[in-house]
Amino acid sequence: MSMRSGAVASLALAWRAAPAAFAGYVLASIGSGLAPVATAWLLKAVLDRLAAGQDGRLVLLAAGLALAGLTVAVLTELLRYLSAEVSRKVTVLSRDRLYAATDRMTGLAKLEDPAYRDRLRMGEQHSQSGPVIILDALIGGLQSALTVGGFVITLITISPWMAVVVLAASAPGLYAELQLSRRRAEMMTGLSPTERRQFFYSELMTGLEAAKEIRLLGLGRLLRRRMLAELHKANAAKRRLDRRDLLVQGLLAALGAVIAGGGLIWAIVAAGSGRVTLGDVAVFVAAVTGVQGALSLLIGRLGMAHNALLMFTHYQVVTEETSGLPVAAEPAEVPALRHGIEFRDVWFRYSDEHPWALRGVDLFIPFGQSLALVGQNGAGKSTLVKLLCRFYDPTKGAVLWDGVDLRDFDVSELRRRIGAVFQDFMCYELSAAENIAFGEVDGADELAAGHRPRVEAAAERAGISEVLQALPRGYETMLSRMFFDQTDKDDPATGVLLSGGQWQRVALARTFLRDRRDLLILDEPTSGLDAEAEHEIHQGLAAHRAGRTSVLISHRLGAVRDADRIAVLVDGRIAELGTHQTLVGTGGTYARLFELQAKGYSSEAVAG
Repeated sequence: MSMRSGAVASLALAWRAAPAAFAGYVLASIGSGLAPVATAWLLKAVLDRLAAGQDGRLVLLAAGLALAGLTVAVLTELLRYLSAEVSRKVTVLSRDRLYAATDRMTGLAKLEDPAYRDRLRMGEQHSQSGPVIILDALIGGLQSALTVGGFVITLITISPWMAVVVLAASAPGLYAELQLSRRRAEMMTGLSPTERRQFFYSELMTGLEAAKEIRLLGLGRLLRRRMLAELHKANAAKRRLDRRDLLVQGLLAALGAVIAGGGLIWAIVAAGSGRVTLGDVAVFVAAVTGVQGALSLLIGRLGMAHNALLMFTHYQVVTEETSGLPVAAEPAEVPALRHGIEFRDVWFRYSDEHPWALRGVDLFIPFGQSLALVGQNGAGKSTLVKLLCRFYDPTKGAVLWDGVDLRDFDVSELRRRIGAVFQDFMCYELSAAENIAFGEVDGADELAAGHRPRVEAAAERAGISEVLQALPRGYETMLSRMFFDQTDKDDPATGVLLSGGQWQRVALARTFLRDRRDLLILDEPTSGLDAEAEHEIHQGLAAHRAGRTSVLISHRLGAVRDADRIAVLVDGRIAELGTHQTLVGTGGTYARLFELQAKGYSSEAVAG
């Protein structure tokens, strides 16, 4: 994105967000830029009349000076208000566009790319400050340019060569500021991985998730040292740039002071010889000071805008990003599943640098039947699920829904026909009711009215209903302690933390709420439960899956033995496929794994 297109995009964003405030801001900036020039000319007229002993119109000129001062004071406050108002509305619109863009990203490939994660983080940071900084810099630059133009015209009427000298002296400052702003942008981009690591260590040390292990293993000091090392690295880079900035700005300030001093000496000598009037001296001093001050502001604002525009590119790239998955020109309607789902010679890898996660998978999941996926870690089970949900597309081959390639469907419509609970399920820091009801939102802005009976039925099926009803506010209890304030921090009703197993049941209830879906995916649905709870849940899941098309992943083979078919994955390939009895009878990988687990349980029973 070029600087010009970035500036146009920023101004268009501001106009779209707050047209009235934006227009007022521009007009007030124009008035504020011209007011100092008018004040200088009025002062010149007053001084010249006083020096000549003419008292005519002095009262009128004095009133004009007072009015100019009042105008400057009012415009200053008006600009502050209008800038804040535009800033607030731009923040809302820019954030809305940013998160709408991330919501359009239906695939996971971009979100799992570290480089894109850095760009997204910087885009998020600058979605709030970037457009506002650019707007303030550009409009403020217009204000400064008007002031400079007015004072340059004033200087030309008194001493053309002095006007040339003052303007020429500003050229090095403009060049230096643009170079410094480019270096700042490059530094911020280069420091992104460093700051990401610093944030990672900070989150580890302050978060609850890793608190037990960090304290047990005594990792706090090590993590703190690493966090400080990243911080020192970032500070060193910023310090080098600040020192360069200090040197350059110091030299430019000295140059400006020499020019202003020389000009003052010339004006005083010229006034003494009668070549200029006392009013000319006053307006000359005001013009030189005004030009240098306005040029300094203009250069600083241009540098600020330049830097903000360079960083604004991250926001632009994110908001203009496509969905990450190919979109059919005319998506086919997703029919209710009636025949089955087929993986046809599916090959997949996450990038050209990664090994193949799936290698020529041919697999059919008949309608109304259950399929269990079994295999060691990294065998490709979760990858198959990601392709089923169309978080990724196959590198080669196709996944077919009743004979139609998933890529021919609208991805949102496809996912509305799928219910799933993942091994890394989410714990939303919201109420218990919302945590379950999210399973049936399907893109709606708010939860559907009258959802409570179905929420409670899903909780009952997941075996978590009694726990949630016993909470201080029942289903309306917050499952978090994040949002309490100081007045109610000791009130348990403000939030409750569930255990890992309880959270897993809540996640299951969220999936049960999607019981009208064509395909049910259960990825390690009971990994955090004890043996009795696991048996209870699997009994319920077996009843729930009966007659439904479902895919179950579990390392505990006793949980999958009742599946209609079991697929064993080895190194991304279907190594075995059949019922539990068939696979045990063949004496292959499944039989070996099942025997190992069965021996473990038998040994525990004998020891007991």
